[in-house]
Amino acid sequence: MTSPGLAQISGPNDKGIATPAESFPQEPGSDYFLANYDQYEAYLKKLASQSDKIKLIDIGKSAEGRTMWVAAVSSPANIARLEHYRGIAQQLAKADGISDEQAQALAAEGKAVVWIDAGMHATETVTTQSQIHVLYRMLTGDDAETKRILDDVIILFGHDNPDGLQLVADWYMRNEDKTKREFRTIPRLYQKYVGHDNNRDSFMAHMPETENVNRVLFREWFPQIIFNQHQTGPAGMVVFVPPFRDPFNYNYEPLLMTELQEVGSTMHSRLVAEGKGGSGMRSAAPYSTWHNGMERSVAYFHNSIGLLTEIIGGPTPETIPLVPDNQLARNDEPLPIRPQEWHLADSLEYQWSLDRAVLDYASRNRDRLLYNIYKMGRNGIEAGQRDSWTTTPGDIDALEEAAKGRPAPEATGYFRSAKRVDPGLYDEVLQAPERRDPRAYILPPAQRDAPTTIAFLNALLKNGVDVLQASQPFTAAGKQYPAGSFVVQTGQAYRPHVLDMFEPQDHPHDEEYPGGPPKAPYDITGYTLSEQMGVTYDRVFESVDGPFTKVSGLLGVPEGQIVGEGKAGWLLRHETNNSFILTNRLLKQKLPVSWIKQQTSAQGVDFAPGAVWVPASAKSRAIVAAAVKELGINAYAADAAPTGETMAIKPVRVGLVDQYGGVMPAGWTRFLLEQYEFPFKVVYPGELDKGNLKASYDVLLFANGTVPVNGGPWRGRPVTMPDPQEIPAQYRPWLGKVSEEKTVPQLDRFAKAGGTIIAVGSAAQLATMLGAPLQPALAKTVDGKLAPLDSKEFYIPGAILDAKVDPTAPLAYGVPAEVNMFFDHSQSFNLTGDGSQVKRISWYDSASPLRSGWALGQEKLNGTTAIADVDLGKGKLFVMGPEVTQRGQPYPTFKFLFNGILYGPASAEK
Repeated sequence: MTSPGLAQISGPNDKGIATPAESFPQEPGSDYFLANYDQYEAYLKKLASQSDKIKLIDIGKSAEGRTMWVAAVSSPANIARLEHYRGIAQQLAKADGISDEQAQALAAEGKAVVWIDAGMHATETVTTQSQIHVLYRMLTGDDAETKRILDDVIILFGHDNPDGLQLVADWYMRNEDKTKREFRTIPRLYQKYVGHDNNRDSFMAHMPETENVNRVLFREWFPQIIFNQHQTGPAGMVVFVPPFRDPFNYNYEPLLMTELQEVGSTMHSRLVAEGKGGSGMRSAAPYSTWHNGMERSVAYFHNSIGLLTEIIGGPTPETIPLVPDNQLARNDEPLPIRPQEWHLADSLEYQWSLDRAVLDYASRNRDRLLYNIYKMGRNGIEAGQRDSWTTTPGDIDALEEAAKGRPAPEATGYFRSAKRVDPGLYDEVLQAPERRDPRAYILPPAQRDAPTTIAFLNALLKNGVDVLQASQPFTAAGKQYPAGSFVVQTGQAYRPHVLDMFEPQDHPHDEEYPGGPPKAPYDITGYTLSEQMGVTYDRVFESVDGPFTKVSGLLGVPEGQIVGEGKAGWLLRHETNNSFILTNRLLKQKLPVSWIKQQTSAQGVDFAPGAVWVPASAKSRAIVAAAVKELGINAYAADAAPTGETMAIKPVRVGLVDQYGGVMPAGWTRFLLEQYEFPFKVVYPGELDKGNLKASYDVLLFANGTVPVNGGPWRGRPVTMPDPQEIPAQYRPWLGKVSEEKTVPQLDRFAKAGGTIIAVGSAAQLATMLGAPLQPALAKTVDGKLAPLDSKEFYIPGAILDAKVDPTAPLAYGVPAEVNMFFDHSQSFNLTGDGSQVKRISWYDSASPLRSGWALGQEKLNGTTAIADVDLGKGKLFVMGPEVTQRGQPYPTFKFLFNGILYGPASAEK
C-alpha cells in the first residue's frame, strides 16, 4: 500500500481541538520522529481542556515517578455519569448478589468498557504514536460509527510504561542527523528494573506500573475487552491478530475463548474489507494463551477478552520482505501483502482500523458483552459451590491408561475412525471424586514465612481476587482452624485465576509434528504462585462457611514483637526473608550479627541451624524493636549468648554484574536487592577486566544471562555491543562483555584472594571456566566436545521442580529440606574430583521431579546437583543452575542468593 500521509490522519482543525500536527514539534507518525511522554502527557491535558468527551484519570506513579494517566473517552452524557457505568461494570464482572434478570437489566443499561493501551514495550513505538491520533480522531469524528461507539462504549486509553517512552523517544531524537536515529542501542532497560518483563509481571504485580494497571482492570473498571498492543509482526506480513494457537489454559471459561475468536475475526475482516493485507493469525506466530503473566493473558483468568496485536513499523522507514510462504493465501493469512517500503504512517492506519474494529464490535455487542462477563463470573461462583472438575492432559493420560483392556463401543457413523473408549470411564476417571477441584483454600496464620504469605495474598488481591479472613476459630472438613486464618473460595467470579495460582499447571506435550521435537511454548509452562512462594494451605473439597470478613484493600504484615525479657540479645528465625532486611539494617550501623550453626532454642521456640543472633545494645535494641513491628517478624530475647559455634556476619561490598543495554534477570535481582536492603553497586565487564577486584568488592553476583553463551551445553543468546562512536561518551564504560579470555582470569584471582562469586542460571557456566569440580549433567559429547541434549531427549521450558536441600549448610540456611525450584532450560551438574573442594547444597533425587508445567526427559535430572558450594582458594563460588530469583517469584529460593552474599565473605574470614 501507499502511505496515506499524515494530513489524512489528522483531519482538518475545525472542532476547537488541537491536532497532533500543531501540538508536537513534528507530527507523531511522521518519518524520523518520536514524541516522548512529556509531550504525550501535555497533549492529553490539552485534549481534556478542549473536549467534553474525555476525562483524565490519574492511576498512580511509574517506577521513576511519572504520573500514569488513563484517558476515558465516551459521549459527553456518558462522561458525566462515568461512576454510574463503572459501578454497573463492577456488578456484572463480580457477578455476586444479583440474579440473571437483574444482570440482564444492568447489561441493557450499562456501557461496554474497552481498555486500549500503548507503550508496554517502549521500543515498540507504533502503539504510542498511534494512540495520539486515535484519541484525536475519536474526539473529533462526526461519522455515524464514531457517534454510535461513543454512545455505547467507554474507552479507557492507557499508557503502560511512561518511563520507557521517555527514554526511547529521547534516545532516538538525540541525533541531529535523522538518518542516524535509532533505538537499538539504548543503554539500559526501558522499565527501571525489568524491561521487557514488564509484560510478565501481571499475576505477581511487583512493578508499580503493573499494580496500577491491574487496579484499573480488575478492581475498579472491569473492562470486558482488554486490548494490549505490541510489535513486531511476522516476517513478510504486517500484523498478527488473534485468534491464537493452542494450547489455551484449561482453567478458562469456554465462552471467553469463543468470544476471543469472534473479536479476532472481526478485526481481520475489517482489514481485509479495507484492502489492508498482511494480517496473520494462529500458526502465523508462536503466541498461545497459556501463561498468566502477560496483560492480555491475565485478562482471560478474569473473564475479559484479551487481545494482542503485533504490528510492524517504526519512525525509520523499512521494507516488507518477500517471504515466499507468506504469498500463498491460507486460513491463517487470508490476504497476503506485496513487499514494499513501509512507513510509520502506514502502521498507524492499520492500528486505527484494528482499534475501530474492536470498538465497533463492542458497540454492536454491548449488552451481550456485559451479560456474558456476568455469565462467566456466575459460572465460576456456581462451579466453586459444587463438585466440579477441570480436565487436563494428565487426566486424559489416566483415561487412556484405564481404557487398556476395556472393550470399546463398536465404531459406527461417518467418524468411525475416531478412537473410542468405554463411556463408563468418563465418570470413573475424568470425574473421579479425587480429581475434583477444591471449593476453597485455607491458609492458617502459622506459616514458615508469614510476611511471604502476606505477599502472596496481596498478589491475589492486586488481581481482584476475593480473600476472606476468619475473625474467630472455625471448622472446615473436620479440621479446626484458628482466628486469623485466610480463606480463598473458588466460588467467585475470578475462579480461573484462583485455580491457576494454587493448582499446578499441566501443560500438554506439544510436538512440532507427531514424533517430532517439542514445540516451544510462548514463555513458560509452570508458575503456580502458591508453590513458588512456599505458602502452607489446605485444599477443602466441601463448602466452607464461617465467621469470615472480606479483606478490603491490601494486607499489611501483622506486627512482630520482641518476645521475652532476656538481656543478652535476640534470636531471629532464618526462615523469614524479612530477617535479611533487619540484618542489613544492623550491618549498615556496624552492629554485630552472627549466624548460629547448630540448632538452638529460646523462649520455648526451637531454631533450625542458621538462627540469627543479635547481641544486645541500646543502639541494636532501637533498630530491632522498630524493625520487628514493621517487618512482621519476631525477635526472641535470650538471657545469655549462644554457646554453640557461630559465624560472624559483616557488611559486604556487592557488585551486581550487568551489561550495556541491561539484562532482565540482573534487573530483577537489582529489584530484590533493593527490597531487602542489600547495599550494592552495578558493575560492568570493562571494570571486571581491569582486575584488582578484591579492593572494591567482597561479592560479585552474576545473574542469568550476564555471561555470554559461546556454545557447549548452555542456553543463551549471543551478545553484541554497539560501536562506541554510536553512543554518548558517558555510556561507553558500560560496553563490553564477560569473556573467558579477559574476565575469567580476573575472577579467578578475585576468588582465590577471598572473594565470593555467585553464578545463577546460564552464568553457572563460570563453574567450568573457573575449573570447578563440576561437570554439566545435561550434556553429551559430540566430536570430543560437550553439547546440549537434543530437545527430544530433554526439554523443560520453564517449570517448577521438586529439589532436595541440605538446610544445615550455610548457603541453605532457612530453606526447607524440600523446596520448589524454578527450572527454565537450566543446567544441572555432576560432582567430579574427590569432593573436598565442593559441597552439594541442593539436588534432584527423583525420576519425576516435575511439580508444575511441562518436562520431557525429567528422569535425567535424578541424582544431579542443582546448587553447589565450591571452594576457590580463600574464596567461594556458589553455582546455582536454576533461576533462584526468577521474576521475583520463588521466595524460598531467594535465600540461596541472600545467604551467599553474606556467608561467602564470612567464611573467608575463618
